[in-house]
Amino acid sequence: MFLPTTIKEVRERGWDELDVIIFSGDAYIDHPAFGPAVIGRILEAEGYRVAIVPQPNWRDDLRDFRKFGQPRLFFAVTAGAMDSMVNHYTANLRLRSNDAYTPGGKAGFRPDRAVDTYTRILKRLYPHTPVVVGGIEASLRRLTHYDYWTNSLRRSVLVSSGADLLIYGMGDKVIREVVRAMRNGFNMKLLRGLRQVGFRADREYVERLKAETTLHLHSFEECCASNEAFGKNFVEEETLSNMMSCDTTLVEAVDDGYVVITPPHVTLTTEELDHSFDLPYERAPHPRYNGKGDIPAWEMIKHSINIHRGCFGGCSFCTISAHQGKFINSRSERSILEEVKRVVAMPDFKGYISDIGAPSANMYRMRGKNEELCQRCRRPSCLHPKLCPNMNNDHRPLLELYRKIRETKGVKRAFIGSGIRYDLFDDSEYFATVVKYHTSGRLKVAPEHTENHVLRLMRKPPFAMFERLNERFAEVCRREGLKYQLIPYFISSHPGCEERDMQALADKVLGRLHFTLEQVQDLTPTPMTLSSVMFYTGVNPYTGEEVYVARSQEDKRRQKAYFFGGKLPTEQNMQRRSASSRPAAKPYAAPPKGKKSAVQGVERSASPKRRFAKKR
Repeated sequence: MFLPTTIKEVRERGWDELDVIIFSGDAYIDHPAFGPAVIGRILEAEGYRVAIVPQPNWRDDLRDFRKFGQPRLFFAVTAGAMDSMVNHYTANLRLRSNDAYTPGGKAGFRPDRAVDTYTRILKRLYPHTPVVVGGIEASLRRLTHYDYWTNSLRRSVLVSSGADLLIYGMGDKVIREVVRAMRNGFNMKLLRGLRQVGFRADREYVERLKAETTLHLHSFEECCASNEAFGKNFVEEETLSNMMSCDTTLVEAVDDGYVVITPPHVTLTTEELDHSFDLPYERAPHPRYNGKGDIPAWEMIKHSINIHRGCFGGCSFCTISAHQGKFINSRSERSILEEVKRVVAMPDFKGYISDIGAPSANMYRMRGKNEELCQRCRRPSCLHPKLCPNMNNDHRPLLELYRKIRETKGVKRAFIGSGIRYDLFDDSEYFATVVKYHTSGRLKVAPEHTENHVLRLMRKPPFAMFERLNERFAEVCRREGLKYQLIPYFISSHPGCEERDMQALADKVLGRLHFTLEQVQDLTPTPMTLSSVMFYTGVNPYTGEEVYVARSQEDKRRQKAYFFGGKLPTEQNMQRRSASSRPAAKPYAAPPKGKKSAVQGVERSASPKRRFAKKR
């Protein structure tokens, strides 16, 4: 059975009360790749009665927020699998015309800043019921952060939303602890003792914290007044979040109070991760969407397998390590192979697994050789500036897993759709196996740029490594008689990248190497990344060096034009190359200027593009 989404479904289970009600910005897909389904199934397995309200209507009389009434324990709120602002706007601040997490790919079924909007509505309707926020949007906005869409620093989402508690990172373990702490009612004293949560506090509470395990960050007001203070905060946050074990509580003053972030849990064990993936998911969208069109995000992953979480690449523009963690959390072969069999049994499966993947596809079971050294390590990346000598980058467990998947009855081919890190292997066996058995004809890799000074700021390997990979790829294809393509990803307008660097990229990639580029993007600075800090401040906070930043939309368009041979692309061409191939839906209309929603104080703000131009 799916988790209930209507009163009728609740009654069919014989329930007269709900313990937890989850509000999500995504359509409800009961599958381990979608966070709300995972959290709901974990709570269900603990014996709690859970319902989910997917994509509630925030514009009408708010019946979606009222239909279940108050839960016994708390409301849970997530924007979904993406930050809602990234979901809504392109890098040049134009409104997107589609949403991959909605039936038919239609836009307009979630608000800007969904966590803030949903939470404010719930706190207005049910002021005495706790609201717990989590997911990617809440996680990466847990402290003062740069917001590209207003071109300003914003307060913690705890302050802007009014939520009672925040869960950051992957919530598999901490959600159980939160619900147990609340099982007899809201007890803030118990909740404040948990790891991996955030909450607001007063001066009296903060002064009682142990000095030796508490780090006071610069306040929100100090960050607004000083780029240096904001940069120093980020360095502390990133360093502590990338440690194998951390006991430091972060405290940040904001307005007349404080935001407190407790230390993270250590990485889940294989058994704990298997538990999350082995729960009885229906592995399909809820029947409520029948006849409403395909959900693009589901169509993309429904025949794929996620083999691990986390990434130790540490790329400057990436949020994976900030949310999933730097240390790899791998599933067991048993759990993975059982999921393969479930995929094979799906009615529409034709024998092709679309992806045996993860954030970086070839980090399965990789850890430090001596984990005592990892305990002391403070590096944000195990690959930059070069591969850590303590890293056990043995690909044999992964090759063995690939072999067992290939031999599973019903599997014709199993592809790798996720990107692989080519700076992680030096043996020809792994790469030859991937090209020969696990490439659908197009192998994705991400050099991101060609110029070394830009790559250093991105925390990516030298371009010469990609050139060697390109040669090896061609060699394997010739040997095996394969007419395959290597598909490189590139980014324009990253801090440190000038127009002459894009000209050099075009000369090397389009000219000398004769690539026709498809997978390209203009940088979107997202919260809690090094790239966003450099974009806002114009300074590398680790070194203090000034970096060039292409901030104006004209500068960004000119840089992106070099991907297309130096010709400025039309907006239509840019959208066709970067967006889904599905037919575009009409963008949702903003309310008339100044008109508020049904909940006082919930208002769609002016266009980010106009605000950005005004700021600059």
